[in-house]
Amino acid sequence: MYKYIGNFMKYKDLMLELVRKDIKLKYRNSFLGILWSVLNPLLFMLVLTIIFSELFSSSIEYFALYVLIGRLIYACFSETTNYAMQSIVSNASLIKKVYVPKYFFPLSRVSSSYINSLLAMISIVPVMFLSGIHFSWVNLSIIFPLLYLLLFSIGIGLILSTIYVFFRDLQHIYSLALVIVMYTSAIFYPADIIPERFMPLIQLNPIFKIIEMFRDALIYQTLPSVASNLFCLVYSLIFICFGLFLFYKKQDKFIFYL
Repeated sequence: MYKYIGNFMKYKDLMLELVRKDIKLKYRNSFLGILWSVLNPLLFMLVLTIIFSELFSSSIEYFALYVLIGRLIYACFSETTNYAMQSIVSNASLIKKVYVPKYFFPLSRVSSSYINSLLAMISIVPVMFLSGIHFSWVNLSIIFPLLYLLLFSIGIGLILSTIYVFFRDLQHIYSLALVIVMYTSAIFYPADIIPERFMPLIQLNPIFKIIEMFRDALIYQTLPSVASNLFCLVYSLIFICFGLFLFYKKQDKFIFYL
């Protein structure tokens, strides 16, 4: 462990440069730039609100904010993990030329995408204000679901980036998996319409739980339960440990498949 921590500190400047480069590339030649990160979820929220307001707005309090939170959390997870999945392959030329800690690539992709997602979450502030929700110290508890989201994304990103080197069709399978995650995360519909017999399966989706915790903190002004925190924390740590183990075991073989 000390060896890995020392190695990380030795190359930390490279890590920061990789994150900086990814953010610059995302907004290069973009007229709206960072502003688009805020406008995009607002426009998506507007579309979903118009489409589903007649169906669910009467049963969901603050429907627009409810949809926006679900969309932002899901989009963050989808973007970070998708970028991480292709990080090793897209940096093949650099990996072949010089020594770089290989886990820096998925980690930097997750970090840069996560920062972009945090910028997009600024859009929550005006929607809360327009919805008439009073800001409270309880809102600060969103730091917990945000932390779990980051940890879980890193774990999944490490797993995907490892498998993708050997199995390029993974991107198509993962696209389908993301659709399943989206429709089981109660982004635009109330969770209470899910039949009781399916709820144990839905509860296994950590994104559903993270979205629920985020909504509790912002919309319902209640602190997330200890059980929810423990579930997300354990889930995230399991995937990070497995991701690190898988990445470490397979990284020496990457060069033969790039």
